Amino acid sequence: MTVAALPQTEAYQSGFGNQLASEARGGALPLAQNSPQRTPFGLYAEQLSGAAFTAPRAENRRTWLYRLRPTAAQPPYSPYVTPSRLVSGPFDKIAPSPNRLRWDPLPIPDHPVDFVDGLVTYGGNGDPSMAAGAAIHLYAANRSMANRCFANADGEFLIVPQQGRLRLATEMGLLSVTPGEIVVVPRGVQFRVELLDGTARGYIAETYGAPFRLPELGPLGSNGLANPQDFLAPVAWFEDDDRSHELVQKFQGRVWTTTVAGSPLNVVAWRGNLTPYKYNLAHFNTMGTVSFDHPDPSIFTVLTSPSDTPGTANCDFVIFPPRWMVAERTFRPPWFHRNLMSEFMGLVHGAYDAKAGGFAPGGASLHNCMSGHGPDAETYARAIAADLVPHKIEDTLAFMFETRWVIRPTPFAAETTLLQSDYDACWSDLPSVKL
Repeated sequence: MTVAALPQTEAYQSGFGNQLASEARGGALPLAQNSPQRTPFGLYAEQLSGAAFTAPRAENRRTWLYRLRPTAAQPPYSPYVTPSRLVSGPFDKIAPSPNRLRWDPLPIPDHPVDFVDGLVTYGGNGDPSMAAGAAIHLYAANRSMANRCFANADGEFLIVPQQGRLRLATEMGLLSVTPGEIVVVPRGVQFRVELLDGTARGYIAETYGAPFRLPELGPLGSNGLANPQDFLAPVAWFEDDDRSHELVQKFQGRVWTTTVAGSPLNVVAWRGNLTPYKYNLAHFNTMGTVSFDHPDPSIFTVLTSPSDTPGTANCDFVIFPPRWMVAERTFRPPWFHRNLMSEFMGLVHGAYDAKAGGFAPGGASLHNCMSGHGPDAETYARAIAADLVPHKIEDTLAFMFETRWVIRPTPFAAETTLLQSDYDACWSDLPSVKL
């Protein structure tokens, strides 16, 4: 029999990176110190550290958990025998290509598949063993996880739902997300994914390096982009469930499994600044030019995982939401460009303003370092002939995972029939200029 402590529906507390505290049972949270000799109700005190103990105070992330059973009380893991398309770096199975790549949407499975088994890795860089780099996954599922949880020891998950609402039951509480929102699960946090609409599809950026954080605002000043108060963390919620549960873990790119006595989601109270959180992308305060020129996409950065080189990200999460275009004497879509950074794009809904077709919601594209790309021929012709009056781009939400290192595709991404063999043709009708 399962007994879940109140609240049994989602409730949230706001603030990004703040010291937060929550208890699902009154009096469960110690007041005087984090790990007293005798905890309330005899709960087990356990610290989850998301940074080295000696990391600077501003970067140190950890949370004290007060739980029914400690995570140490579990049997050894064994290799996960179910075939999995979830992998991690080093991404060295195939040679990287300078070619531009684009994929059709990942189909919803035709047999029962939950979130864990529906994960498919498209590419990445770096190596989790060196705590540097990132991986990009997509997921497609048609079944909720039941009596099983997942944890990722390799990195942090930033989940971008594209189709279908999700409810994440985590060690710290419940989080429901809908397309148009994102949810971030820190490294090591155990969670279960329930499908609220029967099927679900979306994208994931996994960072092996620094956790995602808000970008600095620089000359923008004290306001703009994503505001800390709009990020929501859960309140404490737990399951007192004696049934056996499967715990699946990704560790150094491989998937492992064990069976634990009772639900891993048994944290009655917690205190700290390492928590899952969600964010509604509609709250993003889009900045842009009110005179001329198209701004760099970095102006749309929601979250960044910084690298050891200032200004050069391990992974940025950038969005292209509804916004006004008012620039004068300006080619308003993204210009033709070649970048040092590598870009993986996805589309949640609507159409992307740089492509007239071929880039569908649920689809993806990859433009690696120094590969030339930009608007297709139809978009270019329309943009140079446009009447430059104020115009609002509506009913769209595209995004980009941008990283300092080349994104190396996996064999699946390079060989799947979802890969569009005619992607380059969208630029073939651009005429040469005759002087």
